[in-house]
Amino acid sequence: MPDTPRFLTLADVAEVLNTSSAQVYALVRRGDLPAIKIGGRGQWRVESSMLEDYIARMYQQAEDYVAKHPFVESEAPE
Repeated sequence: MPDTPRFLTLADVAEVLNTSSAQVYALVRRGDLPAIKIGGRGQWRVESSMLEDYIARMYQQAEDYVAKHPFVESEAPE
């Protein structure tokens, strides 16, 4: 049995990402974070591997942003 469950609730994902369930729901609805709807009430579930892929993409996007927008120390007044 794996340590991490295969599927996570939106609340579980929110806890991992240290954000709100509403923000995770928005990520899912925009298609940024792949998820499935299950059951009669249509509860969302995110596969653990999809969450890891999303995190890796966000790291890559951040790396690309930093490369295109290098940080420059502002010059101190003389």
